[in-house]
Amino acid sequence: METTTRWGIIGTGKIAKAFAAALRETPGAILAGVASRTQGSADNFAREQGVEKAYGSYEALAGADDIDLVYIATPHTEHAANATLVLNAGKGVLCEKPFTMNRAEAEQVVALARANNLFLMEAMWTRFQPALAEVKRIIASGEIGAVSQVTADFGFVAAFDPQHRLFDPALGGGALLDLGIYPLSIAAAILGPVASVTAQAEMGPTGVDVNTGFILHHAGGGISSCACSLVTRTPVELTVSGTEGSIRMHTRFHHTESITVTPAEGDARTIATPFLGNGYVHEVIEAQRCRHAGLIESPLMTHDETLALMGVMDDIRTQIGLRYPADAHTEV
Repeated sequence: METTTRWGIIGTGKIAKAFAAALRETPGAILAGVASRTQGSADNFAREQGVEKAYGSYEALAGADDIDLVYIATPHTEHAANATLVLNAGKGVLCEKPFTMNRAEAEQVVALARANNLFLMEAMWTRFQPALAEVKRIIASGEIGAVSQVTADFGFVAAFDPQHRLFDPALGGGALLDLGIYPLSIAAAILGPVASVTAQAEMGPTGVDVNTGFILHHAGGGISSCACSLVTRTPVELTVSGTEGSIRMHTRFHHTESITVTPAEGDARTIATPFLGNGYVHEVIEAQRCRHAGLIESPLMTHDETLALMGVMDDIRTQIGLRYPADAHTEV
């Protein structure tokens, strides 16, 4: 049985470098190629990260014979086109969040993967972290009783630059797509599918959201209160509350190494939840497991859930009045 997976990376930015580092620490992973829009950028990345081959176009990497899975690490607005390119070339895709700019784009990408029987997964690394697995285990054990509330935040202060991707509408800027997806996704992972959402936001000078809050009503019962911001430094914590206690995922909840369980009676205890490498290793392991098993999606981050969460963000954007140039090509 094949035990190695030959990876390609599209994009050469910060997240691509973090992913390359994770591949070096993942059993069975080989970084076989990297692609940029320019040969020089690809060459520099390959030299720094020890990549076997550097490609001066995304098309060249997509068409390479010695690559099995491709990680897409480009700006938000390019995700759909890049994923489509790779899938059409017959390769599986791990696409960085947000999966696409809107649900309509996501539906097209998912349909293509399903039609061609190719692996496709949103790279929401939180879903694969040991901390979330432990939170789910404790909830299932009944220790904190019936769970019906989640609160989560993710915010930092970003220096305003109208040309930076965080503030540029043409690049999918704003707090929601970049940061809000984290509390949204993990709230759904804990309380289940979202039935409805109510949102408010403060908009910045370039027209994107810079301070956003939203309340989720989950289909199976329960409420989540989420916030994201580019203008406030929040605790970046998550609390799950039940009838018999609560669980707190500490600072950087999406990437935490410990959680605290506080029962209604008795003392609180902190549980270590260390992750492998820089944390991205876990999603790599899952993608490789799915590929070797012949799966086209992961049960931990299914196509349907990715589509549903993109739809929730579409609803939030409608409520706060945020549209992107990319929306002109689809119905949002």
